[in-house]
Amino acid sequence: MILRRNVRVADLVTAQGDGILSALGLGSCVAIVMWDPVTKAGGMAHVLLPSAPPRGADLHVPGRYAQSAVPALLEAVMALGAARQTVTARIAGGASMFTNLIAPGLIHIGERNVLSSREALHSRGIPVIGEWVGGDFGRTVVFDLASGKVTASSVRHGVREL
Repeated sequence: MILRRNVRVADLVTAQGDGILSALGLGSCVAIVMWDPVTKAGGMAHVLLPSAPPRGADLHVPGRYAQSAVPALLEAVMALGAARQTVTARIAGGASMFTNLIAPGLIHIGERNVLSSREALHSRGIPVIGEWVGGDFGRTVVFDLASGKVTASSVRHGVREL
């Protein structure tokens, strides 16, 4: 039986072998997908914000913030047997959904989520091999653990393999 799991906002899910992970309706949130093609271990985080507030509230939910989701996801994937040197990442989302509500010149939360995700992955040496980020439209991301195939789809912009 194939595992099928929706990765909700601030959630982080890992699995190995046959399974499908998905994040539905990403707006400014970012889906971070990690996968090891050798062990077929992987996971997805559905990131809401770039980093925790200064007081460190909600750190018990590492999937909520890009800066905590990346190390937590990497650790969880490695616990399934993935080798750090073969793990790759893909990211999707980070849209600016309400551009008319933000003052000109400010960085939108979606863009901040993308930048923070990239920075966290880069600082841990995890290459980003595919992405579809930005814009002003939502996306749904589907990750097939057996093949490593990651697709992102948008009602207005079709489907892309990352």
